Amino acid sequence: MVVPDTSLAVLRQARKPLRVRGAVFQLGVILSAGVLMAAMTVSGRAQEQKLEPPPDAAADQALEKLDAPGQGVELPEMPAEEATKPETAPASHGVDKLGPNYIIGPEDVLDVDVFNVPELRKTVRVSNDGTIGLSLLGHVKAAGLTAEQLRAELEKKYGETYLQNPQVSVYITEYHAQPVSVIGAVERPGLYQLTGPRTLIEILSMAGGLAKRSSAPAGKTLYVTRKGGFGDLSVAEGMQLVAPEKLEINISRLLYSHDDSLNIKIHPRDTISVTKADVIYVVGDVRKPGGFVLEDRENLTVLQALAMAEGVLSTAAKSQSRIIRKTAEGGRTEIPVDLKKVLAGKSPDEVMAANDILFVPNSAAKSALKRGAEAAIGTVSGILIYRR
Repeated sequence: MVVPDTSLAVLRQARKPLRVRGAVFQLGVILSAGVLMAAMTVSGRAQEQKLEPPPDAAADQALEKLDAPGQGVELPEMPAEEATKPETAPASHGVDKLGPNYIIGPEDVLDVDVFNVPELRKTVRVSNDGTIGLSLLGHVKAAGLTAEQLRAELEKKYGETYLQNPQVSVYITEYHAQPVSVIGAVERPGLYQLTGPRTLIEILSMAGGLAKRSSAPAGKTLYVTRKGGFGDLSVAEGMQLVAPEKLEINISRLLYSHDDSLNIKIHPRDTISVTKADVIYVVGDVRKPGGFVLEDRENLTVLQALAMAEGVLSTAAKSQSRIIRKTAEGGRTEIPVDLKKVLAGKSPDEVMAANDILFVPNSAAKSALKRGAEAAIGTVSGILIYRR
């Protein structure tokens, strides 16, 4: 049968919308099948893990549209790498953010969590024997390990008997196992815990810095005592190894120079002792007798000490002054000082050491003369008042 050309043209025009409608119909079928397969996959995972899937408003609306006649479902786009990414535990396995090399010890508090097994989550304190008590495992050794090492050990133990591919997190919530003692002339002496690598200046800052009280300010040196010694520490200018386990450091160079070699790393159980400032004393016939702190100075001269005491009185026997110094044997020695000549520049200005006493005696003759002059002045004043 021969079909006219005009009929063929009409048939071709009529078939075009049919093809479009067929393509739309096939796309709708594919999308609906994809939604059903995704829902079945989510349901299967929820049954396998024995967990209820979280409520999702968007998923409910999609299912309602699927049930409605003549309605399609618009699926959100998902990157291919996200779609194929396996469901795992959080990226962090409990390595402590303050220092992954921190060594767990007695009295530390740990937070242990097993992913997707809330019954095994527990906060424990490390006992004095270095163990922690956990469900199913009993007592497990924790002291001497880092958080990462303990995590790996727990995953191994849980995986041997109880769980398949367990994911464990270990967090250190309290630190008590790596103390450093800070004593002496600081604002807050006491015991401080190392929560990570710390330097000498950082530990002093934790203790509130050097003492600022006028009665007991910090001196010019501090000592770091370390059991086992300082190993291969390179001794720099401003520090001195006074004993195998005791290091002396100049505070002024530590704080005010640009030499970082003095700012050593502090180890657990170190003891930092900040010395108190030395004192010299000025007593006798001076305007302001008392003790004067050297602070970061090593010594004072006689004239400097007199300046702090605001000078001598008019009744002082300047030529008979002396420095009283304690000897190493515990006795005392006296060093004569002629203040009259020192003040006139005719005698050297003696250097006073820590705990020296500058004694300026009173002149009996000058005192008697002064008392006589005061009595005469009083008598004359009384006569003048009486006559008036």
